[in-house]
Parts: sequence; structure tokens; C-alpha cells
Amino acid sequence: MTWEEGTWAAWLYDLLQLQVMQVLVCDPRRNALLKEGNKSDKIDARKLADLLRTGMLRPVYHGEHGLRTLRELGRSYRTISQDLNRVMNRIKALYRGWSIPCAGTQVYAPRYREDGLQTLRRTLRPELLAESRKHKASKLLRQIPCIGPIRAARLIALMQTPHRFRSKRQLWTYSGLGIETRDSAQYRYVQGQLQRTKKPQQIRGLNQNHNHEMKEIFKGAATRASCGVGPLRDFYVALLEKGMKPEMARLTLARKIAAIALTLWKKEERFDAQQLKPQAA
Repeated sequence: MTWEEGTWAAWLYDLLQLQVMQVLVCDPRRNALLKEGNKSDKIDARKLADLLRTGMLRPVYHGEHGLRTLRELGRSYRTISQDLNRVMNRIKALYRGWSIPCAGTQVYAPRYREDGLQTLRRTLRPELLAESRKHKASKLLRQIPCIGPIRAARLIALMQTPHRFRSKRQLWTYSGLGIETRDSAQYRYVQGQLQRTKKPQQIRGLNQNHNHEMKEIFKGAATRASCGVGPLRDFYVALLEKGMKPEMARLTLARKIAAIALTLWKKEERFDAQQLKPQAA
């Protein structure tokens, strides 16, 4: 049985997975065939069945039942934080519209206004942290510098289990840290012999189809680490000394943090600064 990822996908998965041989929740962004021709529920169901039969559907991970509460708390915390940022930007925009100086954070102080969103986030934060402490992975991930309790809780809620990723490269791709390349005309005939061209692959940049929240977590941790002190900062400085541009060094650091998080969680090991050797990046 298959259906597209959506609001009811997780609930339907838990309800029906024991009733059929296999449940596959598919990524709607990959189903280009559904955009062609006429559209109705019956037509879309037929197209999904054809894609399922031919093995052309890309699954979206579902499966860790014990994380439903943590996932909902993490989603609520992120939504409230985003709404709070939007409100703060609107307040400053209003002041700027009247040519009133508003640099800094003074305009957000409780002395000048009451903010229900800040109160709501302060109420939600301890609930999120308390729920995350029920999972052993929280203590493992918090060993990594710049992965605090909130980032650890969000990582657990988003990844659910490290074993869904066979290697660090799969995690990089899922987190928007994977590098896409372009290559064509790989072979050509030279004097009647087929030879592989020596033209190098062209790098297109980072993959576009990814989990944006995961990318935010790892890049945020890398940015903070690059400005602080400790082994992650030393790793970043070593990349700069080799001539790497700052933005590329931060990207490499984000990939390294993701790889360490996956290793610690899978093997239940302690953080070791020796894992930050540049040749293992």
C-alpha cells in the first residue's frame, strides 16, 4: 500500500502497517508522473499504483512509534520560534517605517511590551527537554561541542534512528550537505578505440531536495563552533590555514559534525577530539 507524504501520513502509517505486507509513504516531490494529464483521486491512485509496481517511488521514513510526543514538541517549538522571529522583524519594520532608531534588542524588552509568544516558548522548552531526556541518544549527542539540549532534542525528533542512514553520505544528502555533480560525454572514440575522457566532473552545488530543518541545525552548530573555542574551532582554523574559503570551511565543519553525530549515536561511543582529523572529513 502506498500514499503520498502529508498531514495524515504518520497516523495512517501507524494504523495500517499491520494490516498489509508493506506500507510505503512516498515523496510527492518525486512523483512527476502525477502532474501530467488529467487529475482526479481515481487517476492519481492508478498512477501511484503503477509507480509502486515498477519500483519508482521514493519512500519517506516512518517507523519510530516512541518518538511521536518528542516530534510534536520539537515541531511546536520550531514553529513558535519562527513566529517569534517574524513578529520581532515586524516590530522593527514598524519603527523603521516611522524613522525611529531601533538598533539592538531594547524594543523587545518586557518593559515596553508583553509578548505571548515568548511566554509560550518558555513554557514549551522544559517540556521538550524533559521528553528528550527519556532517550539515551540525548546524552550521546550533547557530548558534541555546540550541540546543546535543544539541538539534540530536535535531532532525535527528526532522525528518529541513526540506522536509517547506511553511511554519513546518506545523512549529508538528507541534511542538504551532499554535493551534486554533473558529468556527460564520459567516453569517446580515439583512433577507433573507446577511451574514457579525462574531463573532471563539474560540481553543481549542494543537493536541493533535503530536510531544511536538519540543514539549519548542522549549519547553525558549525557557525557557532567557528566563532567559539574548542576542538571544532581548531578544526575550522586548520581548514582556513590550508587556504579554504570561510564559507567552504563552515560547510566542511557542518559535514564533520553530522558525521560525528551519526557515529556516536550508532555506536553509542563517547566524543573523541581525534575524530576531527582533517583527513577523515
